[in-house]
Amino acid sequence: MNVFERYLTVWVFLCIVVGIAFGQFLPGVFQAIGALEVAQVNLPVGLLIWVMIIPMLVKVDFGALQEVRQHLKGIGVTLFVNWLVKPFSMALLGWLFIRHWFAPLLPPDQIDSYIAGLILLAAAPCTAMVFVWSRLTGGDPLFTLSQVALNDSIMVLAFAPLVAFLLGISAITVPWATLLISVLLYIVIPVILAQLWRRALLAKGQAAFDAAMEKMGPWSIGALLLTLVLLFAFQGEAILKQPLVIALLAVPILIQVLFNSALAYWLNRALGEKHNIACPSALIGASNFFELAVAAAISLFGFNSGAALATVVGVLIEVPVMLLVVYVVNHSKNWYERA
Repeated sequence: MNVFERYLTVWVFLCIVVGIAFGQFLPGVFQAIGALEVAQVNLPVGLLIWVMIIPMLVKVDFGALQEVRQHLKGIGVTLFVNWLVKPFSMALLGWLFIRHWFAPLLPPDQIDSYIAGLILLAAAPCTAMVFVWSRLTGGDPLFTLSQVALNDSIMVLAFAPLVAFLLGISAITVPWATLLISVLLYIVIPVILAQLWRRALLAKGQAAFDAAMEKMGPWSIGALLLTLVLLFAFQGEAILKQPLVIALLAVPILIQVLFNSALAYWLNRALGEKHNIACPSALIGASNFFELAVAAAISLFGFNSGAALATVVGVLIEVPVMLLVVYVVNHSKNWYERA
């Protein structure tokens, strides 16, 4: 892991402090930034999201889809957990914790928005960071690549209907037009641009591609951190009034990560898959494409929304929690292979 990835939680904490401070001392500047919208899309944030997402999608080789048939059981577990368990389990956890158990401690006008943010987070399977987690567990690189490519292909078609359905059963109204624009802007167009860029780089040779990937990494993380500063500048007032909100939102996210990773890991073991297949399968089931979730939350509900804050909490706990999952699967290898 590079320095940005390893200390992502530290950078996010710093963004919280800097963003809240800027929002309190320079409110006019951030109100002007928030007003730069076209069709409910904030232009500065839209640009930052593209800088975040596109370098990550350049790493994805959709040609790896042909490798899917090599490990059908592991792929089956990945798809089952990512698309049939993870979003629905998060909707349930949001309903239990946010709408009921934690409701007296949260601002009542943001309850629905917090649940929407959690759903957006769970409906977007991890793309780029799963390569890092897989390397740390000795995961099969071809399997990791194939499951990421397959998930991204499904996400293009399934993200909008799934989010709309889960928000609907949670009694949250979302305009279809805004949701489809978000999918077009933050999934379809970035995927197309990233793949065109990937082809152009590979045409120059693998060394040129690897060098470009190394240079793009800090830009991607830097855009994420700048987006977080903007978000916390808008969220600062609410956080200062109720500082427990972040901790309360982290609870269902933490439970979901641990539950889904354990379920995927156990299912792979029960089906007889190898350990180096089970590890990336469990890791992609636990982590999220938080860049997409943040972008969609801002487009659908705005900077000041609880949805945007909920997705940012996912960014905050991503690295330490995923490193915990990496530690567990690495140290349980002997148990796994006794099956």
